[in-house]
Amino acid sequence: MPPIPLSFACGLYDRMVPLANGEVQPSGLSLNFLEFHHPRDVFDRMVANKEFDASELSSSEYICRHAAGKRDFIALPVFPSRAFRHSFIAVNTDKIKKPSDLNGKRVGVQLYTMTAAVWIRGVLQHEYGVDPSTIEWVEGKMEGPGLHGKPSNLPPRKPIKITQNNNPNKSLSDLLADGEIDATIGADVPACLNKKPNIRRLFPDFREVEKDYYKRTGIFPVMHLVAMRRDYYEQYKFAASSLFNALDESKELARKRMNFTGALRYMLPWLPADLDEIEETFGDDCWPYGVEANRKTLEALVRFLEDQSMIEKAMPIEELFAPVRPVNFKIV
Repeated sequence: MPPIPLSFACGLYDRMVPLANGEVQPSGLSLNFLEFHHPRDVFDRMVANKEFDASELSSSEYICRHAAGKRDFIALPVFPSRAFRHSFIAVNTDKIKKPSDLNGKRVGVQLYTMTAAVWIRGVLQHEYGVDPSTIEWVEGKMEGPGLHGKPSNLPPRKPIKITQNNNPNKSLSDLLADGEIDATIGADVPACLNKKPNIRRLFPDFREVEKDYYKRTGIFPVMHLVAMRRDYYEQYKFAASSLFNALDESKELARKRMNFTGALRYMLPWLPADLDEIEETFGDDCWPYGVEANRKTLEALVRFLEDQSMIEKAMPIEELFAPVRPVNFKIV
């Protein structure tokens, strides 16, 4: 039987390179890797038009759709993008001295429903006592006027103070610089950060804060997962395990190469020191795939979505993912 064609749209992250260049091949599949530079473009095209057989997808969008009964995709427990988000909170220090000062303020966010914003609000609520329901959330592009992409997001289940940036000449960064909003959160920091003396990160020592958060909670936030069109999955059930294992092997090759420091693979002058710190904090693999290795993180995300009225109630994590048969790709 000839290989089954599968189109896969994703950013060309280091963990995707061996798959994208054909060094890793998914068994039984003829992969067409479609590279995108901005994940929002992938999300919008996948959700609105189902243009790909599988793709990188916003974790929060997928979970919200699943909770609402929209089961046109099935996820694989692969997480191409993850990031701590403490460093993505920029504030006007004339108004915001500590996290609780955010209560009752106007805060810019690219999309209220974006995964980065869900994580930031959840951390602020559970770690610092911020009440997100008191905040007016101003949606818009971080840089440039207008809205962030063309998402097909489901609205929150309860009324939330969400307004749009209707200023045709200003971005969220401009609004923050001009004192029209008090802070920004999201997947990017504003260009005005550190350009004005009163625009700073809420957590200037974010690296230590994020390490402490991980050591206490075991949570390394996932931003994106991999989703497969359900009609494709129902026709080719084997494809879920085949793609999962190829993605895992690709990631392991990238991890091995990152750890070779005879010639630095990335433009990070202190990469060896960073690698030592990563191993001390996370152990062997800071970027695991699979459900069990990410259970604490996934359960936290679902809890935050419920807290923030984006889903009616939490669901078992296993319900979200296709069953896969992992192969151990421990590459030494």
